Amino acid sequence: MKNDSKLIQAFLKQKQQQSLYRKPRISESAQQPLMQMDGGKYLSFCSNDYLGLANHPDLVNAFKQAADKYGVGSGSAHLISGHSIEHQKLEEALAEFTGRDRVLLFSTGYMANLGTVNALLERGDYLFADRLNHASLVDAGLLSKAKMKRYPHGDVAALERFYKNLPNLLNINDDKDSFVNSMILTDGVFSMDGDEAPLRELVKVAKQNQAWLMVDDAHGFGVLGKTGAGQLEQDSLSQEEVPVLMATLGKAAGTAGAFVAGSDDLIEYLIQTARTFIYTTAMPPSIAAATRASLKVIAEESWRRDKLKVLINQFKQGAAQLGIELMPSNTAIQPILLGSTERASKLSKALSDQGILISAIRPPTVPEGEARLRVTFSANHTEEQVDQLLNTLEKSFK
Repeated sequence: MKNDSKLIQAFLKQKQQQSLYRKPRISESAQQPLMQMDGGKYLSFCSNDYLGLANHPDLVNAFKQAADKYGVGSGSAHLISGHSIEHQKLEEALAEFTGRDRVLLFSTGYMANLGTVNALLERGDYLFADRLNHASLVDAGLLSKAKMKRYPHGDVAALERFYKNLPNLLNINDDKDSFVNSMILTDGVFSMDGDEAPLRELVKVAKQNQAWLMVDDAHGFGVLGKTGAGQLEQDSLSQEEVPVLMATLGKAAGTAGAFVAGSDDLIEYLIQTARTFIYTTAMPPSIAAATRASLKVIAEESWRRDKLKVLINQFKQGAAQLGIELMPSNTAIQPILLGSTERASKLSKALSDQGILISAIRPPTVPEGEARLRVTFSANHTEEQVDQLLNTLEKSFK
């Protein structure tokens, strides 16, 4: 974009005309089903606080106590003076919780993905990425300068064809020289569709081709698996099978930040090479303390995951009775595909006018012609609130 105010104004006007203009709402309450926002009261079905922990008293108390002891900010990057004992304890707790050797904390999931992919890949390497990966994974691939091939969503056969054609792309004739450093990169639970990656099949392809397999389990961590350790626990996949696990802490865990889990060598390598770790101020120690309290709640209060399943099933059954077609998802993300950007925006506005908060997801977040309402559930929702959502949807669709 040129340094020209008229061009910027024209761009903004065009976005408004296309129903693609973005504007943040101002929240005036804690994260919970009933939100005070923009001066009004709303029943929210658009938060990623899947287990209802963002306002949990145990997390709030742990945060307050740590803030009283360590202050508000960490003051520096981890490798200078910002690595608190609270960070260290959280890394150790996360390693035990996920069944990995070691964990490295990052300030955000975006930074974790950028730093890790760029540390493990360079120019001349190959990256095979699911077409519906999160924007942070796409950007990580682009910045790595590796040759990125995006396979159709969840299409393992297409991924295998990419690998079979790799020697032709590299003009390799001798099997001894056929190895190339590569990575298979995928979301665990896809953030806009709510479906799950075929991880077991991806593990096989990665093993056959001596490739890194990195899974972004941002929307599975805390929700999936017997103890809430995520999709890898649910699918019984070991560290050897999935050597690079990334997950965020600002969704089901209810706090903020992210981590990468793997072998001792991998984590030590990332400490030396991941620029988004090296050159970023560490998260506040109080956030780390609150997250340790969150892990305890996640492990001990399995009823939250059980209740979430009940609410999801209630919504799916109710939507089917109303003739509202949902996308194929068994997770807390239940999208209603509408196609038209204008229709999605209008329906979101109609719901908002009736006190229901659901965001319209529009391009470029999703492909052109695949605008949708992204309905998400929390363990803090009640069955009566789900009924209220269904009744309001029925009126709005009519």
